[in-house]
Amino acid sequence: MIGFLTTGVLLGLSAGWAPGPLLALVIAETLQHGLKAGVKVALSPVLTDLPIIIFTLFMLAALSQFQTILGCISLMGGVFVLYLCYGSIQATGIDMHANDFQAQSLKKGVLVNVLSPHPYLFWFSVGAPTTAKAMEQSVMSVLAFIGSFYVFLVGSKIVLAILVSQSQPFLTGRFYVYTMRCLSVLLCIFSLFLFYDGFKRMGWIFHGLE
Repeated sequence: MIGFLTTGVLLGLSAGWAPGPLLALVIAETLQHGLKAGVKVALSPVLTDLPIIIFTLFMLAALSQFQTILGCISLMGGVFVLYLCYGSIQATGIDMHANDFQAQSLKKGVLVNVLSPHPYLFWFSVGAPTTAKAMEQSVMSVLAFIGSFYVFLVGSKIVLAILVSQSQPFLTGRFYVYTMRCLSVLLCIFSLFLFYDGFKRMGWIFHGLE
């Protein structure tokens, strides 16, 4: 269970702090309408992701006998995590002048999250396979992974909204950059596990080498 908890924390922090449309909206709302508005936008994934999680879990259940396909999904997950890793390495700070959005609300945050490809890519290639593995261990492992992921995904965005409203240097200074660099290293290590799992399911790794 500890492993799934740690995985959820890592992925949640990385997704929560990585620059993107939802984070830009959190910042814009906080700057224009105050902390409460930014927090509302940060909470939008909790409202939008449940159908995605259910759909991807059903898809994986239907493909459970096709190890080659599951192996390809794991490899896709590894590539996607490497993409997140690259984004973390490239991060040099957050644009504090995000003004592409007019007056926003929780409804707008939900719309931005639904139209973003990231939740779909994440849950199909990383989130759902990890949840399926957690199910094989225990219900508590599933709750540990999903719970920690959303606590840190939403929580990190709320923390950033607080920092925007009170202290902006963190978001443009070295500490943010170094934090993202550390996350990129951890994400790279996690991607290796996904690649290993993918090659193993596809029969490219012999049992004698495990």
